[in-house]
Amino acid sequence: MRTSENSADLVAAEDVLLFANAAITATGQREFRSGALDQQLSLDFLHTYVRVNYRRLYAASLALDINDHNAARIVLGLLATAGEASAEERRTEGRLIAARLARLPPQRVYRLFGEVRRAGINNRRTRAIMRDWLAARPDLGHDAVKYRSGVKTAARHVHLRCPQGAEPLAEVGAFLFRPGKLPRYEHPLLDAWRRAHYEQGAVAELPFTVAEGFAARHGMKREVFLKRAAPRMTRLERLRTHAVTQRPDVDLAAMPLTRLALYVLALPFEQRAALRTELTGALRTAARRAAGKHAGSWGRVHAVLDDSFSSSGSGQKRRRPLAVALACHHLLEVLAAPGAYRGLWTSGRGDALLVRPWGPTPLGMRVLDALEPGPGGAEPDRLVIVSDGWDNAPAGLAGEVLRVWRAQLDPGRRTAVVHVNPVYEADGFDVRRLAVGVPTAGIRDAEDLPALVEIARFAEGRTGAAELHAYLDRRVALFLGEKATEKGAVA
Repeated sequence: MRTSENSADLVAAEDVLLFANAAITATGQREFRSGALDQQLSLDFLHTYVRVNYRRLYAASLALDINDHNAARIVLGLLATAGEASAEERRTEGRLIAARLARLPPQRVYRLFGEVRRAGINNRRTRAIMRDWLAARPDLGHDAVKYRSGVKTAARHVHLRCPQGAEPLAEVGAFLFRPGKLPRYEHPLLDAWRRAHYEQGAVAELPFTVAEGFAARHGMKREVFLKRAAPRMTRLERLRTHAVTQRPDVDLAAMPLTRLALYVLALPFEQRAALRTELTGALRTAARRAAGKHAGSWGRVHAVLDDSFSSSGSGQKRRRPLAVALACHHLLEVLAAPGAYRGLWTSGRGDALLVRPWGPTPLGMRVLDALEPGPGGAEPDRLVIVSDGWDNAPAGLAGEVLRVWRAQLDPGRRTAVVHVNPVYEADGFDVRRLAVGVPTAGIRDAEDLPALVEIARFAEGRTGAAELHAYLDRRVALFLGEKATEKGAVA
């Protein structure tokens, strides 16, 4: 009986790791080798399978570094099947859902609330979660202007009380459900929206995405509109609205590391070379911020970074795999001891700033190079491989090299090897792996690399299901504790 229980625990642990990899990397969008429909069907199956068989672990995955798409799907799945959970499970799920919603971008939450309404999920717990989230919004008037249909849908679904009078909530109610009834609004954005229908000067007072529509209605020149709207733009809006030949009016070093890498790769080679000092400095600053307390703690680090043609991604995820590799390159340089990092691109390029998706994927040859001792004859403490796993020049060489290395040359595991993969493989319900004995984790943002390396060790087979469950419990406690500190107690 004990053997049977241990086998069941092992299967559960493997299923949870498989789901974690999918929830981190997959977004239901087209990848280089699979279409959007394949991705969506694969995710549908995984979400249903894990929710039905491991509901507690399914909810606990909200505390992991999963992407926003899958976090919203988990929340929707838990709310839709509340009757399948015990009272204790519902309490824990409610706290996890509230904490995760507080982290999601507001547009994503409003989209989720729309799906909740269309699915007819209207139990008391769901309404309470939605009301609490709306009550915690710093400026519901701003949301009503920028996400009008989303706020209106949520307010209707939870029967949000909007009293008459001059109270802020009353103005929001009038704006949403009785437009044109009030001659003016006390809230500046609501009144700017009213005036923008006939006054060009009010357009620049609105959030950029709303102001664009009014600018087109008034026939404003694009250059004039962008100049007036610049003070109210977010950092990403400024990047998107500047032509790639212009220097952006934004602090690049303050951007998230992977987002910055995507921006750099969108620039022409000539502009990258001209802005080399600025771009490299910004990447290194963002990497130091992402490394935090882990900086310099990984010892000697060698990395194999995939810049083959498949790293171009797809039309929906353009250059995403290459951006993750570029961001990991700079992050690993910070995580390694000073002067103890060596990064090898599959193309053989030595200039990280000028990488581009090109050629086959000779992972095996680069792994051989990476396992060579560094300066002073010292072997690397860590080998990190950032690739979609399609080793094809020649096929399968990387897995064989790593197998022989581990079995014959490094049975004592002096060098820790980990493979992080930014591409979800729909057919296999997982990210593609290089070899059986090599721990593999899905990755979407390079900033999550230290945490993902910790998760990957569970896939190596040297830790049991109990350790994985203990790790998830720690992450849940930390997740809820952080939100309780930042936002107040989560009911």
